[in-house]
Amino acid sequence: MPIKDDKRYRTFEVETEPRSAAVVVYMMDVSGSMGNEQKEIVRSEAFWIDAWLKHNYDDVETRFIIHDASAREVDRETFFRTRESGGTLISSAYKLALEILQKDYPPADWNIYPFHFSDGDNWSQSDTKTCIKLLRDELVPMSNQFSYAQVDSQYGSGQFIKDLEGAFPEDEQVVLSRVPNREGIMNSIRELLGKGN
Repeated sequence: MPIKDDKRYRTFEVETEPRSAAVVVYMMDVSGSMGNEQKEIVRSEAFWIDAWLKHNYDDVETRFIIHDASAREVDRETFFRTRESGGTLISSAYKLALEILQKDYPPADWNIYPFHFSDGDNWSQSDTKTCIKLLRDELVPMSNQFSYAQVDSQYGSGQFIKDLEGAFPEDEQVVLSRVPNREGIMNSIRELLGKGN
């Protein structure tokens, strides 16, 4: 005779495992003030950051932007091999990054990590003000972390990192790093990735 306990049925329970998708936007200054050595340093740093993120996290998408006086999106190979020159208009990169993010990566669904590499030379103080407004009003609020690494250059003014330090003195979403030379790459990577945002 069956008893009450024999009538239990067991089935699989589906457990949803949360996963967060992330997009990393790499922006690199390829203007004339960035010499071959500076370009090589920032390419190396971007390469190792990208390799580390892809190794440690699933669902990471990457987009690549190069800029001098104007910005354009490129593929991975072009980003790591290009040798352009010209003036520097940093806001062109930030505007293009915003356009890409607003179109393809809504912040409600994506963790957003822009990385910008430059020698800190910008066309004018007026464009720097435009950059800070774009960062403060749009790019930083939509990002988990905005990272800026500035390589020392004998041709660049190096002013941009000072302007960012003044504009975002206590904002933990904005991480700034100086790269004096090749030996400084690893320390810079630790500074940019160390916050864990």
